[in-house]
Amino acid sequence: MNTNTYTAVYQAPIGTMVIISNGDAIIEIDHINHEEPITENPDKLCEQATKQLDEYFSGSRTAFDLPLSSKGTPFQEAAWLALQTIPYGETISYGEQAKRMENPKAVRAVGGANGKNPFSIVIPCHRVIGANGTLTGYTGGMSRKEWLLDFEKQNSEK
Repeated sequence: MNTNTYTAVYQAPIGTMVIISNGDAIIEIDHINHEEPITENPDKLCEQATKQLDEYFSGSRTAFDLPLSSKGTPFQEAAWLALQTIPYGETISYGEQAKRMENPKAVRAVGGANGKNPFSIVIPCHRVIGANGTLTGYTGGMSRKEWLLDFEKQNSEK
């Protein structure tokens, strides 16, 4: 197993993101909400993620095909797996996600797990909304969540 990490900075239409690889898989894709400089040393996986994000933001990609490696609890891993079943351009509630995980009372825990999702956009936690249809919680910020949902809705209607 590779013990190095490789980093790329990605300029998305919704702000700067960081992509981190361990050489075998992508281990993080996240929004950057600080001004600290990041030293870039991308590998082929970071470049592959950059290419797929470019395709996503151009409207030509609706699903990602990247090797991902996460380190979550079994519950978090189950929540992140459930997120990947939400079709592009659609949304579900936290309650619906909990039901899909066969744990309908775990609505708050689902929200917490989604907040720890290490793969922004690629694992689409932005597609989960409040039961009443309102936008709630997104570690990338509510304006980014709203932008992503609007972007996907517009592209799915084409």
